[in-house]
Amino acid sequence: MNYEAVIGLEVHVQLNTKTKIFCSCSTEYSGNEPNTNVCEICSGQPGTLPVLNGAVLERAIKTGLALNCKIAARTKFDRKNYFYPDLPKGYQVSQFDMPICSSGYIMLGAAESGEEKKIGITRIHMEEDAGKNVHGADGKKTFVDYNRGGIPLLEIVSEPDMRTPAEAKEYLEKLKVILKYIDVSDCNMEDGSLRCDANVSIRPVGEAKLGTKVEIKNMNSFRGVQKALEYEIERQNEAVKNNAKIFQETRLYDEAKGITLSMRKKEEAFDYRYFPEPDLPPYDISADTVVKIQAGIPELPDAKFKRYLKEFSLSAYDAGLISNNPPLAYFFEKCTDDYKNYKVITNWLLGDISKKINESQQADISKTNIKPAHLVEMLELIDNGTISGKIAKGIIDEIFNTAETPRQIISRLGLVQISDNDFIINIIKETLGENQKSIDDFINGKAAARGFLVGQIMKKTKGKANPKLVNEMLDAELNKLKLQ
Repeated sequence: MNYEAVIGLEVHVQLNTKTKIFCSCSTEYSGNEPNTNVCEICSGQPGTLPVLNGAVLERAIKTGLALNCKIAARTKFDRKNYFYPDLPKGYQVSQFDMPICSSGYIMLGAAESGEEKKIGITRIHMEEDAGKNVHGADGKKTFVDYNRGGIPLLEIVSEPDMRTPAEAKEYLEKLKVILKYIDVSDCNMEDGSLRCDANVSIRPVGEAKLGTKVEIKNMNSFRGVQKALEYEIERQNEAVKNNAKIFQETRLYDEAKGITLSMRKKEEAFDYRYFPEPDLPPYDISADTVVKIQAGIPELPDAKFKRYLKEFSLSAYDAGLISNNPPLAYFFEKCTDDYKNYKVITNWLLGDISKKINESQQADISKTNIKPAHLVEMLELIDNGTISGKIAKGIIDEIFNTAETPRQIISRLGLVQISDNDFIINIIKETLGENQKSIDDFINGKAAARGFLVGQIMKKTKGKANPKLVNEMLDAELNKLKLQ
């Protein structure tokens, strides 16, 4: 019997507000001494009252709209009761039966081919983050740092619509891009501002009933999510083949070994004893508020991708790479305002410039020295013959290092392209005189000999000779030699 996987994801996203969800403590806690970024409210002192940060509500609505959700007309907070050292109050303020957003979706796949797949989003709700347990080096003591406690979170819960680990990875990548476009989180998985748990089961192909669900935690990258799911699906398939029971449980992913390990059995759903948060009122969300927030949502990646195909005639591959990178998309569109050869812009952005970004280990193009005006100026200088493409590659390096304009760099380094016919023909004749064997090879049909001669000419001119003139004049000289 053939089995298929059923995968659902629960994603926690830290919101990029300046202050915590229910108090005025800063959300910038990285590097702080433990338990210094806390106050009476987020540390759960008796007699304190929380106040909802309005920016959290706004970002939650914005996220729901971007993910095609229905926005609740009324929403409320609840107490999720469980006792763990990183919860100073003994409960977490979350949302249970009246979440802020519901019934959304993300589209996966290639829009231009029509091979899209809708992945449902069950709900999005707001909640506070917990503190962090820090285990001592001796393994005997555990310390608690409450600096992170009270950081605003959105939990985004998908429907179990994914069937492969690759789909799960694509869903996460798409979700991250959308969240970056609407600027609600930095989505840095390494720093914990985007965290993911996966629920996975298997069932016979064609069966509607779900199998026994296993939850996987401790995945620190999208690739890690994919690898953990691949292992777990294979483990469950092997269990079925061997007539072994699959337990409902929570498992941890060991990245070093590439395996999942049992953490705790979970035969029944844990009863958190939710009840309405008595210190926070229900919140009514007007239609006008939703319309106002909707108006502030920028063009999202799917719409941008389709527009790039139509307006700029980019390939699906190029359009996908640019539209899924918000800073790169902004850079590209600023260039297109002043330079209309869109393919040339794309080639430089996805070629030499992307290579330099990777080499500089910068997060994205907006963190580098190069600006859209730099690239446009450089392309215009190539077009008018001032510099060659080879010289331009060196100019890109200089811009990254100095932030100077192409013209400033050309002036400082004397990089103007040589287009003097007399000068170039003299260099060509000199090169031919020094390379009789290459001339003979060319006459005998070895095309590579011509390329060697071009290289020698460019070397003599330090890459400054106009390549078009070099090729034209070299061909003319070689044809003369052929006729002799």
